[in-house]
Amino acid sequence: FFWLIFQMLKIQAAFSSGTQKISLLLVLSVGQCVPPPRSGHRCVADSTNLYVFGGYNPDFEEAGGSENEDYPLFRELWRFHFATATWQQVRTEGYMPTELASMSAVLHGNNLLVFGGTGIPFGENNGNDVHVCNVQYKRWNLLNCRGKKPNKIYGQAMVIINGYLYVFGGTTGYLYSTDLHRLDLTTREWTHLKPNNAPSDLPEERYRHELAHDGQRIYILGGGTSWTSYPLDKIHAYNLETNYWEEITTKSHEKIGYPAARRCHSCVQVKHEVFICGGYNGELILSDLWKINLQTFQWTKLPAIMPEPAYFHCAAVTPAGCMYVHGGVINMSGNRRTGSLYKVWLVVPSLLELTWEKLLKTFPHLAQLSTLQLLSLGLTHTLIQRLK
Repeated sequence: FFWLIFQMLKIQAAFSSGTQKISLLLVLSVGQCVPPPRSGHRCVADSTNLYVFGGYNPDFEEAGGSENEDYPLFRELWRFHFATATWQQVRTEGYMPTELASMSAVLHGNNLLVFGGTGIPFGENNGNDVHVCNVQYKRWNLLNCRGKKPNKIYGQAMVIINGYLYVFGGTTGYLYSTDLHRLDLTTREWTHLKPNNAPSDLPEERYRHELAHDGQRIYILGGGTSWTSYPLDKIHAYNLETNYWEEITTKSHEKIGYPAARRCHSCVQVKHEVFICGGYNGELILSDLWKINLQTFQWTKLPAIMPEPAYFHCAAVTPAGCMYVHGGVINMSGNRRTGSLYKVWLVVPSLLELTWEKLLKTFPHLAQLSTLQLLSLGLTHTLIQRLK
């Protein structure tokens, strides 16, 4: 055991010194049932699972053929169990949404909140309801809300701050939006927020952008329309206290400059650092990984590169700081999608996480033991929960 701790300390020290180059690792799923390739889906993560919802694939065979009643969409929820590295399609009860592409999704406790999105034909079958799936009890419910709901849109972004759900932007398929809405998750009342800015000072209309926040401001990262992608040298921020949109000039990477403009990228946040990867800039599918510090607004390009450039993919980060990237469009001319799953540590892993990963690799059948057996081995209740 002490040898194991010593080895983990050496690995952690290598991360801290920067000698351990960050890399994206393919999570292998050989010989098991896995989600078919898709794009336009969303994912969230907790300490135990990655949850993948919805998606789209126009290839009939790749989309499941005649067995997929919702072709070319995926009306399904999958979970990837971290401890055993296995996929499982989650059988749920209740009413699952039918708007299955470019919806927004966040995890709030055990509740997966899904808003908006579009069905087939895109732009003519949009949603503006909030669907909630309790991932513990595997049941969907429609959230009954008061007030005027946002328009039926897709490609919007949303974030939860202090019990409020904020939704910005999106498109009807014809018109792009700068609307900002807030849902009080306690009273379940929608409010259309109307900032004090002059119309000329509002952010540009957009979809397939991402949001981050620091508790006081909501930051918009990228996005665009079907004909443009917005740059990242300046970012708009909505100040919750003043009800004003602000424009913030960010700081470029010393040698490389700014990240390329992009839409349809992915974004995760770890404390005051926000990470974006992949996307599309109007010409190229991107594969880079950048972070911006919300205290200094400094951009940093990370050494990791996505194994395959992708856009319309999804990403989520665990509470411990490990990002998982799934799916997306990887070839424009062939309109080809992937079902690959990758992970990358965005922070120096804690000694607990390093030891846990080593333990699972050394004893792959640990999850098959009973709770009593695991307790007798000295595992804590928290770690045992991550095995179930």
